[in-house]
Amino acid sequence: MVNNKIDKKIIVLGSTGSVGTQALDVARCNGVRVEGITAAKNSKEAEEQARAFGVSFCAMYDEDAAKDLKARLADTNIKVFSGTDGIVELIENSAADTAVNSITGIAGLKPTLAAIDKGMNIALANKETLVTAGDIVMSKAREKGVCVLPVDSEHCAIFQCLRCGGHKEVEKLILTASGGPFFGKTKDELSGITKEQALAHPTWKMGAKITVDSATMMNKGFEVIEAYHLFGVPADKIDVVVHRESIIHSMVEFCDGAVIAQLSVPDMRMCVRYALSYPERVTGNGKRLDLTEVSKLTFAKPDEKTFTLLPLAREAISLGGVVPCALNGANEAAVDLFLHEKISFTDIFTSVEKVALSFDSVLNPTIDDIFEADKISRIKTKEVFGL
Repeated sequence: MVNNKIDKKIIVLGSTGSVGTQALDVARCNGVRVEGITAAKNSKEAEEQARAFGVSFCAMYDEDAAKDLKARLADTNIKVFSGTDGIVELIENSAADTAVNSITGIAGLKPTLAAIDKGMNIALANKETLVTAGDIVMSKAREKGVCVLPVDSEHCAIFQCLRCGGHKEVEKLILTASGGPFFGKTKDELSGITKEQALAHPTWKMGAKITVDSATMMNKGFEVIEAYHLFGVPADKIDVVVHRESIIHSMVEFCDGAVIAQLSVPDMRMCVRYALSYPERVTGNGKRLDLTEVSKLTFAKPDEKTFTLLPLAREAISLGGVVPCALNGANEAAVDLFLHEKISFTDIFTSVEKVALSFDSVLNPTIDDIFEADKISRIKTKEVFGL
């Protein structure tokens, strides 16, 4: 009989977000010990989580939220940290063996590096860690002998499929994309898109920023960069195919023509569970796939002339250095402006391309170079709009 117990001690970074709450669901279902949690501003939910799981440490990115959480937990022995430095301090104080990183944006980079330095395995849902500093992160992980285990559904799928063959036998990786809410639309049809329309994803329930990234297909571009670093496959061997049903989460084609796919109902808990239980599998309580209910699976090529951020991500890989980081920084800034209704949906495309390609490639950038490029890219994005 397959065991459902995962004998791990974890910290969950970004515990009140979509992936973070699902990671805690997995911990509850599979007997995982949660030693610490971090969140951005939601001190009320963080308190509830801290009490439910009996954590030893909490950290809030927002300092006012940290003060509020400290007051809420005054009757406990739970230690509360604040700010980015506080999140790093939590990691340094923790005896966890795995960090589930579901923080949004480049804010997840320092915690990833801190967890690797501490010798923790990384269950990674923060793709910006690898988009902005993939060479640095993967090199440090190898140096410390820790595993970077993908939680994004596409990369988790590829990770599983790759167990069917050797690295030299891989012909290509095939990332599937839902196509977002605007699949099939032309450039002209995108011009009047509202925030509400962009946030109406057809398949996944996610945070606002990643949902907009899915609508622009920037998210898929980031996933190409992430796959490039995770699996050591050249960018020209990483394909993207639109699969509206979101049942096949990605595929690997091997040298003999065999294509191995991973299928399941859309459920991030499965991805978290696999990252925590690897190399074994344990039982879960999610819905099982019934192909007779699905009925059909469809596929299409992405429209890279309309959704230009996808090919831009490939160009960023080719340019290397700090350019992928600038791409991410410009996108984070532009999406934030869009969500605050200061720019249009199509402004995201034009500003991100303009800013990212304005950077010269810096060979072998340091972590300081990465954060400087991130800072400048955000400033440049606002300057595009006179802000």
